[in-house]
Amino acid sequence: MILSNLILPLIVLFTVGYGFLKKIDLYDAFVEGAKESFDMVFTMFPCVLGMILGINLFLESGILNNIMDLLNPLFSFFKIPKEIFPISIMRPISGSASLALLNNIFTNHGPDSLIGRIASVIQGSTETTFYVITLYFGCIGIKKIRYALKVGLLADLIGIIASIVVVNIIF
Repeated sequence: MILSNLILPLIVLFTVGYGFLKKIDLYDAFVEGAKESFDMVFTMFPCVLGMILGINLFLESGILNNIMDLLNPLFSFFKIPKEIFPISIMRPISGSASLALLNNIFTNHGPDSLIGRIASVIQGSTETTFYVITLYFGCIGIKKIRYALKVGLLADLIGIIASIVVVNIIF
């Protein structure tokens, strides 16, 4: 516990000490790095803003509820808890939205329930695919994402299916 509290200060202390040993002007290096970060933020901002707008439109339109109603018979047939669907849809889109849904599942069903365990494993075994593609591809100027989105969403789907199967087998 003590070591985990000291890691960050030790890294800073090591960096400052190394800079002094190499006779680097640390303040100027810090200011130069801060200037470079502003350029990066201005490059990333439009991509992140567009993604946030898209997420909010998706959530506020009510389309998630319509899709849930449409797929409810399929979930019932395979005996998959319908509460898993929203987190399965939101995880590739937004990490914070899926964490809020996970918290809601914990509040309503408990973290040790089957639904809570499935949702936890989904959260840990999938990626925020749209966020990653929007931010990283947008920052470096790639317009054609080729197969990255398809492969990312396929990996998320496999992670969701594997989460449901494995948690049902183990618990």
